Amino acid sequence: MNKIGGSMEMLSAMQLTKDMAGLDAQSKMILHNKEVLAIILQDTVEEYKGYSRKEIMEFIEAGSMSETIEISSGRTNSQVKGDNAEFAQLNEKVSYFDLLFCAKNPKLSAEKVLVNLRVDFESQKAYHPGYPIEKRGIYYLARQLSSQLSLITEQTDYGSLEKCYSIWICRDDIPKEERYSISFYGIQNTKNTGSNKVPGENFDLMTLVIIRLGDKVYDGERGDESYELLRFLNTIMYPHKADFMQTISEYIDFSGNKELWKEAEQVRGLGQCIADEIREEIRDEVRAEVKNEVRAEVKNEVRAEVKNEVRAEVKNEVRAEIKDEVRAEIKDEVREELQEEGIKALILDNLEEQIPRERSIGKLQRLFHLTEEKAVVYYDRFAKGT
Repeated sequence: MNKIGGSMEMLSAMQLTKDMAGLDAQSKMILHNKEVLAIILQDTVEEYKGYSRKEIMEFIEAGSMSETIEISSGRTNSQVKGDNAEFAQLNEKVSYFDLLFCAKNPKLSAEKVLVNLRVDFESQKAYHPGYPIEKRGIYYLARQLSSQLSLITEQTDYGSLEKCYSIWICRDDIPKEERYSISFYGIQNTKNTGSNKVPGENFDLMTLVIIRLGDKVYDGERGDESYELLRFLNTIMYPHKADFMQTISEYIDFSGNKELWKEAEQVRGLGQCIADEIREEIRDEVRAEVKNEVRAEVKNEVRAEVKNEVRAEVKNEVRAEIKDEVRAEIKDEVREELQEEGIKALILDNLEEQIPRERSIGKLQRLFHLTEEKAVVYYDRFAKGT
């Protein structure tokens, strides 16, 4: 394995992301370092086969790195180097390449002629965001290619187009059978009729690379194809394990600079402070969210308790009201029963004393406040029983 010397910037990025959960922003921070890019490019870019990581680092144009280049189907006359990021079209949603840069193409460059590769790095948390990542990657490649030319005229030099790479690192949501795999897609000459031979550089202008991770644990073995790359990405794209620096040191050498290690201790403390601050901010946000959720849950529980209490209170109130109503009804019924008993006793006494019917009816009217008609009904009813 060919180690490369580690810079302060590289070590800082690794320390700052030590405790992160591999979130998009943090993973992109590490990918901005030439040391990391060189390790990935060595295993993914055909033009760099046979070159050391140190040589590949020198191929990368540090000044060309940009994350502000817009992706659009509108104007395409901007430079990928980032000095003119105008890809936007009116009323179109603006999106950006994660990391876009130029790197020397050693196969086509000569002593006085520099030919670059255009490389786009995309770190993707989900492999299945609702559409095929492969189609999005091909679209990005098409945008990289078209952005190299100004408005098309009769003088447009298509021969100046430089090859484009779009390399996607997908971390989560990978089907089990596809985890820790790499796919390459490119333009090929698939069929010829007759005698002809076209140089590959005339059509081999786009390569899409999809790297699928998918698990915090990588079970690959030394000797497996792309083992070193997949092991390295597993180490930096997931929360750091106890042997993080030991593993990284197999790829990147930090030991040759004592001052670097001293600064690393300071960076480690700074990184921890930043991580703690971010953690506290997130904790406060989560606490507010959880408090609202718990408040809603407790409110439902209290509502149920209060509803039972109120139901019991209302039940007692209604019971008392109904009891009064029933008492009044029963009182009227009893009063009517007692009145009938008194009317019956009077009628029977008058019959026994042979008091005339008309006199008995008159008594009933006076004593029981009955109408003549009602008194007649009572008299006939009880007299008939004798």
